[in-house]
Parts: sequence; C-alpha cells; structure tokens
Amino acid sequence: MTSWTRGAAAVAILTFDVDAETPILAEGRRYAEHPMVMSHQSYGPDVGVPRILDLLDELAVPATFFVPGWVAERRPGLAAAIVDRGHEVAHHSYSHRAPTSLPPGAERADFVRALEVFAAQGIEIAGHRAAMWSASRETLALVAEYGLTYDSSLMGDDRPYLVPGAHAPVVELPVHWSLDDWEQYAYLPEPRIGSVIESPDKVERMWRAELDGMRHYRCLFNVCMHPFLTGRPGRMLAMRTLIRYAQDCGDVTFARCRDVAAWASADTATPVRPLPTYDVDPAVYPG
Repeated sequence: MTSWTRGAAAVAILTFDVDAETPILAEGRRYAEHPMVMSHQSYGPDVGVPRILDLLDELAVPATFFVPGWVAERRPGLAAAIVDRGHEVAHHSYSHRAPTSLPPGAERADFVRALEVFAAQGIEIAGHRAAMWSASRETLALVAEYGLTYDSSLMGDDRPYLVPGAHAPVVELPVHWSLDDWEQYAYLPEPRIGSVIESPDKVERMWRAELDGMRHYRCLFNVCMHPFLTGRPGRMLAMRTLIRYAQDCGDVTFARCRDVAAWASADTATPVRPLPTYDVDPAVYPG
C-alpha cells in the first residue's frame, strides 16, 4: 500500500477561488452599478491571477483554481490560460450562491450550468468546492452523479477522507477557516464581506505555524486564497515566503487537488466518513 502522502510529511495544495464579481452579485444585482465595488472584485482575475501564475512558474509549484462558471463564461480565455500553465481548474458553482441558501432544485441547475460552461470551453473538471464552503446535503451527491472525484468544502478532518453516497464515494479534501485568506484580508464597507485587513507578515507566520503542525501530524495543508485578496503586492511577497519555506523544509509535497484525490482514493487506509444525520428535538433546538 502506498500512502496518500507519497512519503511526504505533509502535502500542500495551493487553492485559489477565482470568485471575481460573483460574491458581490450574490449579495444583490444592484452592486453591478457600483464601479468601486465591482473593480475591487475584477482585480482578482484581471490582475491577481496573472501575477499568481507568474509566481507559481517562478517557484515551479502546481495549484488548483476553483472558478465559478459565471466568471469563466464572462472571461472565456481565463480557464484555458490556467490549464495551459500546468494547473487545474475546478468547479466552484455557477453563480457563487451558497447551496444551503437555495430553494429545492436550484442547486442542481446551478451545478449543471457551470459544468456546461466548462464543457463548452474544453476544460476537464475533476473536483468541486461549494460557494462559501456551504455544501448542502445534496452537494456531494451531485459531485458523484456527474462523475467528479473530489470535493473540498467540508471540515471533518485535516487529511483526505471518503464520503460514501448513492453514487461513487467522493474524496473530501477538507478545508478550514484558519487557512483562508478571506478571514485575514477581506474588507468592503458595502456589501460587508469582511471588516479586517491583517498584516501579510502575520498571515505568513500563522500559516507557517499551521504547516509545521501539519508536518508533525502528516496532514493536508489546504490553503484557500482569493486572487482579489492575496493578489495584492505585499500579500504576494508573503505567499512567496511561505512557499519558499515549505520547499526548504524538504518534506512537503506540492500537488494539485485532483492528484491528491487520486492518491487518497488509491490508499486503502483513507478513512470513510459518511455525512452524519441528526434527529434534532425541536423542543430543545427550535428553528
């Protein structure tokens, strides 16, 4: 048996959620008439992504870019440009609306619409990440039904695990808020997507400490970044420092999500964790 870590102390997946304008539009289409707000978001694919791709080339590390279908449709060369540089493009909904907020049937329609965009552009999709990580009880069933192999929205471990269902099992590549740049850098006065701007040095130190812990426990270092946030110059330098540190450790492997999912699927020791169900007494927990 070959472990999913392939002999490394930790496996690092650099993931970039190329949300662009979609999180703002999900708050209300009226924001399309707010040039400051929309330019704040378009900075991500227009400036941040090219800068990130250049850094990844410089350091020779692969990454996975989760792209909403709306963003790929509006910028038809974006996904292909990412794949042409050796990286992975993955499914990140069509509209970036949280599945848990959608009425019955709407999540499926949104999910399929994104797949159709990528199919039309010739982009092969292997994995998925729910908008806002807010997967519903239907989400992973859709992932399996449409032949994708992995999801990256849940928090049930800090190593890959398998989620069984009516279709094929889905490899879960877990995430956590402590490794998301949104909690560190997101700020807009309206809509209020965040209200903090931390120092890049602090963020780099925090993530380096988390990487050291994951090297100790042999975990998956799944860091989630957004090009409109991490793509800013000082933050890019901090990311460069973090990647260099991981490379200098000598025991960290960088990989795309689809590759880690394949490794975990082939590892017979990968744990199986069904989605839990809860019989909740409404008298105790109303609403």
